[in-house]
Amino acid sequence: MILSKFIDELPILPVLKPRRKDHFFTYYKVNMTEFKQSLHSELPNTTVWGYEGSYPGPTIEVESGEKVFIKWSNNLPKKHLLPIDHTVHGAHMDVPEVRTVVHVHGASVESESDGYPEAWFTKGFEQVGPYFRKKVYQYDNIMQACTLWYHDHALGITRLNVYAGLAGFFLVRNQQERSMNLPSGDFEIPLIIQDKSFNKDGSLYYPKQPEKQVSELETSVIPEFIGDTILVNGKVWPYLNVEPRKYRFRLLNGSNTRFYRIKLDSGQLIYQIGTDGGLMEYPIGIKEIKLAPAERVDIIIDFTNLEGRNIIMKNSAPAPFPRGETPNDNTVGEVMKFRVILPLSSVDTSVIPAYMMPLPEIIEQSASKIRYLTLKNNMDQYGRDFMLLDNKRWDDPITEKPELGSTELWYLINLTADTHPIHIHLIDFQILDRRDFDVEKYKKEKIIHYTGPAISPEPQERGLKDTVRANPKQITRIIMKFDGAYKGLYVWHCHILEHEDYEMMRPFIVIG
Repeated sequence: MILSKFIDELPILPVLKPRRKDHFFTYYKVNMTEFKQSLHSELPNTTVWGYEGSYPGPTIEVESGEKVFIKWSNNLPKKHLLPIDHTVHGAHMDVPEVRTVVHVHGASVESESDGYPEAWFTKGFEQVGPYFRKKVYQYDNIMQACTLWYHDHALGITRLNVYAGLAGFFLVRNQQERSMNLPSGDFEIPLIIQDKSFNKDGSLYYPKQPEKQVSELETSVIPEFIGDTILVNGKVWPYLNVEPRKYRFRLLNGSNTRFYRIKLDSGQLIYQIGTDGGLMEYPIGIKEIKLAPAERVDIIIDFTNLEGRNIIMKNSAPAPFPRGETPNDNTVGEVMKFRVILPLSSVDTSVIPAYMMPLPEIIEQSASKIRYLTLKNNMDQYGRDFMLLDNKRWDDPITEKPELGSTELWYLINLTADTHPIHIHLIDFQILDRRDFDVEKYKKEKIIHYTGPAISPEPQERGLKDTVRANPKQITRIIMKFDGAYKGLYVWHCHILEHEDYEMMRPFIVIG
């Protein structure tokens, strides 16, 4: 089914109003429900899941240091929209089919409010998972101004719940950011980019079987999901009418598996001002931006003097990444269109600052613990590939126990053919370098033999990160400080959701 491009306007996501707000705390109640929504004007309305009756969910905006309480309520039906594989950990027949738990991705938060995958709950909290502790989550928001997002994290069905629509932005603001005179108000627009496929009746298509079918199972987990249409803010290939001025966009890759390599067909520079964890030291002008699943970039696009132009945001990332098919312009090689047709409503006094804030470097020698952690391919009883971190399954004993206040250096040793976006809950980290190594020698002898020089992080990654691309046949080194206020149980995992759901996730515990 071929849908026309750029005939529907980009939805601007609403900002959620709190139920209560005073000097002491802010309180939100957020309902998850099933409803129908128009994702493209040539499609019948699509049944989706969303927060507060919206897919994607409304944007939650908080202030640095603001104490926020959120009651996430599951009002979803008992039957899932999408095919469940009951052989996947956490999704066996002994748990309810529909269960949810919300993770604010990138937040430094107490462990009971982090959205631990086994802290799930059903409609009305009738049934809860073994790690469920509270109905109302507490967010102290000790982070600096940054672009976070919230999404479902239920063990074994995260890929299905997020694909069904359970995702939204969570923005942290502060006075320092406001003082920089960045584009704001109508000229600051969050963009969540996702891929989906549709059935003829407009319903979401998600495969029941991988290409190499498993005849013993009615529904089998697939190695990755690649959709054939691109949606931005819940619309297929939308357009946005803009004024000839500077705009700030917060880009989020909310796809299950698909990577994006974004550029503008006008050839103009994109000015990046922030990474996952907030503003960078100074902006950079770049022609293209890579975005793995869950990565965010904070950018400014300058449409000044481009009156009457149409500018298309393009995508050239192979899928699966990095060895899959390169997209073509007829399909997923295009993301959305900017139409510079609105008159200037006021003089554009916003700026791209020359300098934003200091970014203290974490010194490699300060690490008190070095961990060597493999990303490895395995085969299950049905002949399906599944990936493991450090060659351990989800239920194996916890081996990563960082101490509060300590600095750790992790070597992510990728023995697979995929790039894996590795996300660590609770903390931000800095990327030190990537380096080619002899994979076969490591597999046979467990010896690291480098075959090339250390490669510095890309300019777009030189900031605080919570998700890193660990490339095939490379060792990616990241350094992090567990200096927040929180101890307890968290997780780290691959953010290709099909990998995360099928064993590529591990718990860790911060001890004090």
